[in-house]
Amino acid sequence: QMQLVESGGGLVAPGGSLTLSCAASGGPIRRNVLGWFRQAPGRERTFVATIDWMNYDEYEASVKGRFTISRDNDKNMFYLQMNSVKSEATGAYYCASANAWRGSRLLSPNEYDYWGKGIQVTVSS
Repeated sequence: QMQLVESGGGLVAPGGSLTLSCAASGGPIRRNVLGWFRQAPGRERTFVATIDWMNYDEYEASVKGRFTISRDNDKNMFYLQMNSVKSEATGAYYCASANAWRGSRLLSPNEYDYWGKGIQVTVSS
């Protein structure tokens, strides 16, 4: 059973940058699809970014060009670099991992097998 732990959250000013990390244990991420999701208070968990085992990545439209998802299979970690953040980026961020048999381009939370507990990101001046 894979376990995921997020780190790097906190308070960031509008226009600033923040990098979230997700450390995986209990199994290798090498063949897994990895994703980041955001959940604002009272809202559903929504897709932010995903990357597959071939390093093909995809982003929610509002963050494309500003956020970057990456992975380090040797360290069993993956990341979300957030640049030029806006107030609507505030929320709890969850990292997630999906077994390879689910395919690629996984945009729905229902398609992921393992989840971190989440970490808060607050964009405020």
